[in-house]
Amino acid sequence: MIPVPHAPTSAAALARLSDEGVSVWLDDLSRTRIASGALAELIATKHVVGVTTNPSIFQAAIGSGAGYEEQLADLAVRGVSVDEAVRMMTTADVRAAADVLRPVFEATGGRDGRVSIEVDPRLAHDTAATVAEARQLAWLVDRPNVMIKIPATRAGLPAITEVIGAGISVNVTLIFSLERYREVMDAYLAGLEKAQAAGLDLSAIHSVASFFVSRVDAEIDKRLTLLGTDEALALKGRAALANARLAYAAYEQVFGSADGATPPESRWAALAGTRANKQRPLWASTGVKDPAYRDTLYVEELVAPGTVNTMPEATLEAAADHGDVQGDTVTGGYAQARADLAAVERLGISYDEVVEQLEQEGVAKFEVAWQDLLDAVTKSLDSKGVDGE
Repeated sequence: MIPVPHAPTSAAALARLSDEGVSVWLDDLSRTRIASGALAELIATKHVVGVTTNPSIFQAAIGSGAGYEEQLADLAVRGVSVDEAVRMMTTADVRAAADVLRPVFEATGGRDGRVSIEVDPRLAHDTAATVAEARQLAWLVDRPNVMIKIPATRAGLPAITEVIGAGISVNVTLIFSLERYREVMDAYLAGLEKAQAAGLDLSAIHSVASFFVSRVDAEIDKRLTLLGTDEALALKGRAALANARLAYAAYEQVFGSADGATPPESRWAALAGTRANKQRPLWASTGVKDPAYRDTLYVEELVAPGTVNTMPEATLEAAADHGDVQGDTVTGGYAQARADLAAVERLGISYDEVVEQLEQEGVAKFEVAWQDLLDAVTKSLDSKGVDGE
């Protein structure tokens, strides 16, 4: 890992995360955060080397109106549609954040310094539209350190292949199941093979696979609580970590272990000599949802080389303040992880049912947030005397 210079900081746990090969990304963005220098401050003092966004984040930022008044007024005068207004505002924020992170991008050879922007969530089940939107977003942001987020729906898988094949870096989002994660890795490898056939430089293509964590515990814990037995209650807070650790085991099976060993006769082995980049696992949804749990649980217990942990600001600050990072907490726990998920299944809680439900809910939540954002921008445009429809 290429070191990124940081100012002196007391955030020892975040420094230790970086030393252990975990890239710290911020799961938040707003215009005021960029303009005030707050993002640059986190990069300088909290070891932040990337930013992720999603429809909920933009809904909160743009819905508040703070920092967007002048652009909204200009868009209203031009009479643009609400969809175009939202696209122009979100890509402007991502472009500006990418510029702030450009030194990190250059210092790490493109590994970090990334800013992610998601395709319109209403397109999650439309492959062709997702590909077209991804191309448009990459063109609009026009920065080498942008990543386009594509949800890991069934329709999203071929879109991932097409977009990677076009040389565009991708953050695959909303991954909950181990089976779907393996399909995501296959889609990425197929994309690299497509890019190679087209003569593209594979070293310039990067990808992360965003494996969601806390939502798994939230749903399974709810079902365990309803069962109410001692055995069920003893399993609370263990399923999400088990799921993520087994995802990392799957990653090692495809891309090899952190010590550089590559699985022989694998698709990745055929690409590794082309300077292609591994698709790194990214731990998403790392803010705890149960106040009974330590607020740094999904940071401290998911430390493994070659990963990314994207944190909401509250989790980032908690980790900086009282995080306790003790080295790799993933690779030695595969047997226990399998046992924990098997124990949940024995109690009648279907893993397949839970992860399918979470995927559907994840897409639906982002669709609702996006519609709320469209409604808020429509209201702002209308208030300035121009019809936003």
